[in-house]
Amino acid sequence: MARPLIADIDLDALRHNYRLARDLAPHSQALAVLKADAYGHGAVACAHALLDLAPAFAVACIEEAEVLRRAGIDKPIVLLEGIFEATELERVDALGLWVTVHSHWQVDALLSFRPQRPIPTWVKVDSGMHRLGFPVVQLSAVWQRLSAASERVGDLHLMSHFATADTLDDAYFRRQLALLDELAATLGAPTCLANSPATLAWPQAHGAWNRPGVMLYGSDPLQGANDASRRLEPVMTLRSEIIAVRDVEAGEPVGYGGRWTAPRRSRIGVVAAGYGDGYDRHAADGTPVLVDGRRTAIAGKVSMDMLTVDLTDLPDADIGSQVTLWGQGPGEERLSVDEVARHCDTISYTLLTGVLPRVPRRYHGGAS
Repeated sequence: MARPLIADIDLDALRHNYRLARDLAPHSQALAVLKADAYGHGAVACAHALLDLAPAFAVACIEEAEVLRRAGIDKPIVLLEGIFEATELERVDALGLWVTVHSHWQVDALLSFRPQRPIPTWVKVDSGMHRLGFPVVQLSAVWQRLSAASERVGDLHLMSHFATADTLDDAYFRRQLALLDELAATLGAPTCLANSPATLAWPQAHGAWNRPGVMLYGSDPLQGANDASRRLEPVMTLRSEIIAVRDVEAGEPVGYGGRWTAPRRSRIGVVAAGYGDGYDRHAADGTPVLVDGRRTAIAGKVSMDMLTVDLTDLPDADIGSQVTLWGQGPGEERLSVDEVARHCDTISYTLLTGVLPRVPRRYHGGAS
């Protein structure tokens, strides 16, 4: 019998979430962001599932784009971080990719390169995130240089990233958006500004393109859920089984370091999943899990290949009982990856992208 840990990937849920992103912004086009192997879900499978819906995809780097091209994905692909050295432009041209430019050396390289056809280019401005992007005061000159090189540079878009679109305090977001609105109006530039939080909560930020990412995979990025984010469906369900059961007396410790001590005579279930699979070692006692669709919690530190859960109030649970670590449980029960992430003092992105290759992905749905 194979180890029971598996990541079930519901491609119908992925399509639902993409349609939600699209329907929230009917006057925008929605890039489907597939970076980091589609947030751990499998970029090739997810791209094929969205091929009839998404007009374009986005990845972080050319290596991720090449994987999609080799798999037969022929839609436009945007490199969100652009090129890392000038020689990559030959591959960009050959693969028909779109590039982001955020530094002067990238602009110089692009304007020195002779492509087979003009390369669509997204110009990133630093509107307040202070990671990548041209300073606002430099953007007009950069835009003019690129606009004047139509034999090398295709359609231009203005791009930026919001630092606080997910938070309840919207002051900084509004400051960024006002700056970007003014800049876009001055340049007459189509924009791509809205990430997942802004797609879900800020229609003012919707532009010619939006770039939904984590929301496509069913995670709610908002600090406070809204009607739209409550409609997201989980795409990944990380599931396993109870492989052993132990009875422990009150006061007995469980797991490394004895972090959890039984407050009463307890039944402990051992689950085939651990940090060697990507389940977060920082999961605190009390981190929720579903056992046969009923909520219980982790009891003791996560080990490399196993974790332990409290079965005391689940007398019917036994060896072979299904364990949902996050995602869609039996019936209508769900356990949000966002809730699990809070107990691990992290965010859903790290949990989803952290599921390691030894965990088999099992795909279902996704037909158009």
